[in-house]
Amino acid sequence: MYSQYKLQNDTGLLHETASQTAGPFVHIGLALEIAGFESRSDEIWQDLAKADAKGEHIELVGHVYDGNGDLVHDALIEIWQADSDGNYISNFDNKQPFSGFGRSACAIDGDFHFHTVKPGPVDFDGKLMAPHVNLAIFARGINIHLQTRAYFEDEVTANESCPILSSVPSPTRRQTLIAKKEPSDGKPRYRFDIYLQGEGETVFFDF
Repeated sequence: MYSQYKLQNDTGLLHETASQTAGPFVHIGLALEIAGFESRSDEIWQDLAKADAKGEHIELVGHVYDGNGDLVHDALIEIWQADSDGNYISNFDNKQPFSGFGRSACAIDGDFHFHTVKPGPVDFDGKLMAPHVNLAIFARGINIHLQTRAYFEDEVTANESCPILSSVPSPTRRQTLIAKKEPSDGKPRYRFDIYLQGEGETVFFDF
């Protein structure tokens, strides 16, 4: 895959420029604590919701696997989502109770981890999308970040009527977009494992 940008050589012909991937050390500049550096004063990190944020507080966790089924330790995950009322935050401010945007690195054990609130349904051309979290995946070997969504297994009715989720034709493929609830000692925890290739590959979107 090549960049859309071109350079003109002496003959006047345009040739595609070379491309580069995002990794393998993207977390060094974007997740300083994981890389062993001191955090910035206004760090974008994995805690989207403070204690006084409105809504049901949850954890969203998961692994990223490559085509061989091995953990991708250098993946970086960004998420953005609506608040508990189904509204997106227009201006990022992590000093507010809920920021709507977060970032987590998988550099230690291959696990990403977010503290957030369960989003509300979002309007889409007059129809309601089921509660979901948008994810962007950056990692070695990926020229352009991948985009997917995590829906919640306990939102069965909303999932069935969601115009985006229902547009995925195969029930088996739709299951790759469902975060599963798992036991936890505190707030509800949902697991959403991402498979970059191979059997069970996660559905990725081209928004």
